[in-house]
Amino acid sequence: MADLSTELPGLQVKIDRIVYVHDTGNLPIDAPHAFIYFITIINLSNTTVTLKGRRWVICEQAGTQKVIEGAGIVGKEPNLKPGEKFSYNSYHTSDCNSSAEGSFHGIDEQGIPIFVRIPRFDMNIPNTLPGASEPSE
Repeated sequence: MADLSTELPGLQVKIDRIVYVHDTGNLPIDAPHAFIYFITIINLSNTTVTLKGRRWVICEQAGTQKVIEGAGIVGKEPNLKPGEKFSYNSYHTSDCNSSAEGSFHGIDEQGIPIFVRIPRFDMNIPNTLPGASEPSE
């Protein structure tokens, strides 16, 4: 959808923080490293927007790339009036260092397709493996 939509000036995505968790007991054996990310979407435009879905591109250290697309954002379709924010957290799991970036897509109040980019962030496994830590952003 992003190729038919317009990037809306004033609609912003901020990566608030990333938390690393190593949990061999609860995570898949082939992806025992979780990176919990906290994101805020801020509508500084002059139009109301409804976000309908997302597209993530995960680039792994080995050179593989995963594309994850889906409807909604954590099961919701946030409707943001000018000046409003939507914050949420979710996670990616991996077996190696990786990076993530992507976009949220939706419509403005006139039904025009829009998108906003999710800035790239790195998900690096710490050299020591504590239960949880916060790597620098």
